[in-house]
Amino acid sequence: MNRNNNSIIFKTTTGQKFSNFMLSPCLSFRASENVEPLPPSAMSASSIKHILYPFIIFTFLILLTACGGGDSDLDSNEEPVPVSTGDSAVNEAEDENSTSDESTINEGSTEADESQNTSTDIIYTEADDVARFLTQATFGPRLNEINALTNKSISQWFTEQIAKEPSYLLPVFSEMSKTSTSDEELSFLEIESTTIGFWRNAITGQDQLRQRMAFALSELLVVSNGGGEELTDVPSAVAYFQDLLIEHAFGNYRDILEAVTYSPAMGYYLTYQGSEKGDPVTGRMPDENYARELLQLFTIGVVELNMDGTPKLDTNGNVIETYDNKDITGLAKVFTGMNLNEIVIEESVFTAYATPMVTFEESHSLKEKNFLNFTIAAGTSADASISQALDHIFFHPNIAPFVSSHIIQRLVMSNPSPEYVGRVANAFTLGEFTLPNGKKVGKSKRGDLAATLAAVLFDTEARNIQGITAGKIREPILRFTHWARAFNIEAVTPEFQELLWDTGSSSSLGQHPYRSPSVFNFFRPGYIAPGTLSAKHGLKAPEFQIVNASSVAGYTNFITYFILLDGNSVDLADVQSFFSDEGVSLDFTNAPQSFVAKYEVELGLINNQEKLIDHLDLLLTYGTLSKQTRSYILSTLNKLPEDSQDNGLYKIQLAVLLIMTSPDYLIQQ
Repeated sequence: MNRNNNSIIFKTTTGQKFSNFMLSPCLSFRASENVEPLPPSAMSASSIKHILYPFIIFTFLILLTACGGGDSDLDSNEEPVPVSTGDSAVNEAEDENSTSDESTINEGSTEADESQNTSTDIIYTEADDVARFLTQATFGPRLNEINALTNKSISQWFTEQIAKEPSYLLPVFSEMSKTSTSDEELSFLEIESTTIGFWRNAITGQDQLRQRMAFALSELLVVSNGGGEELTDVPSAVAYFQDLLIEHAFGNYRDILEAVTYSPAMGYYLTYQGSEKGDPVTGRMPDENYARELLQLFTIGVVELNMDGTPKLDTNGNVIETYDNKDITGLAKVFTGMNLNEIVIEESVFTAYATPMVTFEESHSLKEKNFLNFTIAAGTSADASISQALDHIFFHPNIAPFVSSHIIQRLVMSNPSPEYVGRVANAFTLGEFTLPNGKKVGKSKRGDLAATLAAVLFDTEARNIQGITAGKIREPILRFTHWARAFNIEAVTPEFQELLWDTGSSSSLGQHPYRSPSVFNFFRPGYIAPGTLSAKHGLKAPEFQIVNASSVAGYTNFITYFILLDGNSVDLADVQSFFSDEGVSLDFTNAPQSFVAKYEVELGLINNQEKLIDHLDLLLTYGTLSKQTRSYILSTLNKLPEDSQDNGLYKIQLAVLLIMTSPDYLIQQ
């Protein structure tokens, strides 16, 4: 069981089961020979049925359509026209900073934004509309959740989700620590505890909205334990960091900035942990890494923005830079003297990395600190300097559209109109939003994330937008969690699935939670795929940055393996031997059922393939499956020989695979 080799190998098997066929004019699936995926060495391939390996060329379709959706006419010579859904009231408000992590939801309306619909609640009577909303707000809709929310208020669902108890990651680290048989070394499961906790919470957590928001924040405020250094060896560091994002997901962005600044994971990752004040004798200068990324990536960006997210221009029509190197050197002095808590570290390094850093005045620069047209007086203490600096940055005009644009991109669409960004930025600035049922979200303090999130999800553009600017490419992580949730995986035990221990390579998902290759995340928010028709129209496609020939096949192999898993796929003797060698003691009773989808609901529809596809269309593509794709899938299923032994299970698995590797699915409209 080699955890460093996560690729799925394909082997030729005897017997020709399928003939060559075309799924659609844009998707080519070819079975030159009958092939099946081989899982890692712990998994026995003997029970995996003969499957079709699709050599998919959907990459080329996405190159043409990017985020335009299946029915978009990108061959038109007309430029896309942003959808205007109301005026943007976006005046900056110098609100007092919130110190609470929780947002309130009160009865009553607000005059914060006249474009909000405060008179009529949103109650979807069509299950497809509910599924689309849940796709944006969770890690993937489940059938029972779709049914429960149909004909019910989605405003009420939002308020109920806000009230859910958080699911954290540090308890998983503690749980995995108890499985270790060694007191001297970390076990493999302790090192992987953050990954295990993420998959569990994303798939089974009841606090879906909080988990989804925290994941979006983790792609803005980036740390990574993928470097094989301190953050890998001390897994409590990243677990604690992510728990901060989970805790503050509905709180205030100013509070998050402070929590992140004092977190050991960020201190280590951006190298300011232990940063010393300058020394003119030796030429030593304060570490500038965090100061630079705090401005560039976490708060204001590199150019001045209007409140609708469009760049401000000078009198010559040029963009205006937000800061220069003098601002960075001035701000870097603020973050000197921060380090691990010496008292706690004597107890345990793992506890120290799960405790806020403290400041040491003897290492902190007491010089005057100048940045962004702001001065912190000479002699100001370390904690006071940090507080003043974060306050000043927090009230920069850019922060509202900058953070708002990121959340919109992660949840709803890659190319929101300026009006959409402006409305969300307004909710961020005012700290409140009125839901369609009249309840107010937020504490009326600048930076309220519950209000911001509500503005993102309930905006007219999020609920009704169409055209070539609609939608986004689904992140690979979200594709997998969607599958696991849609088909009600009962044994969500990532510890038994080697493929889930590292999904970052292009031969896998090409993305792994909390293991970005750099502080810039897996993809940049402004990424435009060069040489594409979407680029011609100026459309951003951030997730496209990790799409390549290897990742296309890697995702297909990865999801194929899980779709076809059965209870005979785990070699228990091999698994037990591996964990014994790793110093881990586990109950292996349910290991064979790990991530096995039983497709019970789908098996009940096997005698009516039209209804089966309708059902899968609802679960996976919320009613957007194109007629062409539907027709070709049905045609393909009809060509398959009947197999009395599996009662139609393979047809179901193949239908799921064909949808989840189609452009209809890969582009979230």
